[in-house]
Amino acid sequence: MTAAIGRFNSRTFASLRYHNYRLFFAGQAVSQTGSWMQRIALGWFVYQITHSPFSVGVMAFAQFVPFMVFGLFAGVLADRLDARRTVIGTQAAQLVTAAALAWIALGGLAQPWMLYLIAFLNGTVLVLDVPSRQQLTYRMVGREVLPNAIALNSSLFNASRIFGPAVAGTVYGFAGAGVCFLINAVSFLAVLLSLFAMRVRDFFPLEEFERPSILRGTREGLAYVRSQRRMLVLLGLTFVLSTFCFNFNVTLPVLAAKTLHTNAQVYGLLSALFGGGALVGALGAASLGRASAKVMLLGSLVFTGSELLLAPQRSTVASGFLLFLVGVGFTAWSANSNAMMQLQAPDRLRGRIIGLYFYAFNGTGAAAGLFAGWLCDVGGTELAFTVAGVAGLLGTLGAATEFRRRPPRLEPRRRRTHEPQHA
Repeated sequence: MTAAIGRFNSRTFASLRYHNYRLFFAGQAVSQTGSWMQRIALGWFVYQITHSPFSVGVMAFAQFVPFMVFGLFAGVLADRLDARRTVIGTQAAQLVTAAALAWIALGGLAQPWMLYLIAFLNGTVLVLDVPSRQQLTYRMVGREVLPNAIALNSSLFNASRIFGPAVAGTVYGFAGAGVCFLINAVSFLAVLLSLFAMRVRDFFPLEEFERPSILRGTREGLAYVRSQRRMLVLLGLTFVLSTFCFNFNVTLPVLAAKTLHTNAQVYGLLSALFGGGALVGALGAASLGRASAKVMLLGSLVFTGSELLLAPQRSTVASGFLLFLVGVGFTAWSANSNAMMQLQAPDRLRGRIIGLYFYAFNGTGAAAGLFAGWLCDVGGTELAFTVAGVAGLLGTLGAATEFRRRPPRLEPRRRRTHEPQHA
């Protein structure tokens, strides 16, 4: 039994044997908690000052429209720029936007248009931050352990989804949104310190390749994906699930306030239950040590089916239980689909493939947020979750049918010499 537990731990936490990844993981543990506090507080704050589900959708539109406009080109920039320096810049920029939110909230100056503007600016930063952090993860752990690192990143993100919303609900209830925003601003110092403390000589090297121009590099990335049918299936499923099923920044505030007639503390608890399920799914993916199409499809089925079951609920307890299952399925799907995309990408195109994946994930977020807000306005969360569940199940069925015809084959693992290379 002890030996089995030891093998489980060694597989699940394999990435932590790398010094740079340990630093990054520790810094993100602090920063992600603050970020989740801000996400929860911002959604509730917008609803509180506008009393409109559609306004929460407008906030989501402002946050995600940069992905729709610039997302196709972000991966090219990630391939051109040094990953560590880029992440230092994007994290510092997010510190500034969080501080701006804290200033206008604590000063009593907040107007909806100000919140939308800051959400837009923060979203613009995230367009470059997301593929650059993924590229940095590859540099820290290499190809062999990459699926484990992606799953551990997801575990950390979702552990923060438990703690951050729970703390945000309490802090918001006693001190207001401004303090939540201020805590997030301070939390970025932890990840910045971890980035500055990294040993650049320990980064895994990349193959030498010509740094692409923006337009030519984008065309190359698109052409490669078009030639890989399984990548197209993964991107198609990601597009469907992210567009119709992953709008919790809009639906959860409305579920807590309008459907269940509760308060900010219950909203934080529901978000934390989703995060608890997501953490379980992510740790399960990490323990596999490899990307699995079967686990990805099963996760997608649980994710979307649980949303459909959530639609008619009027009980806080039942809603919390189903959100836990939604979270389990979500990360089982997302961690495996992310790893499958990256493992099929050559070094010279990895940033662009990551960029295209997150373009499919976030590129429709602007329109999807408005759509989810409109559905909540017209038919409440019952209509919004019904549409999400049906669309997601149909997308999962389509992907499963395609994979059954053409089972996905990941590029075989190659052992690479860990040669020190300066970034």
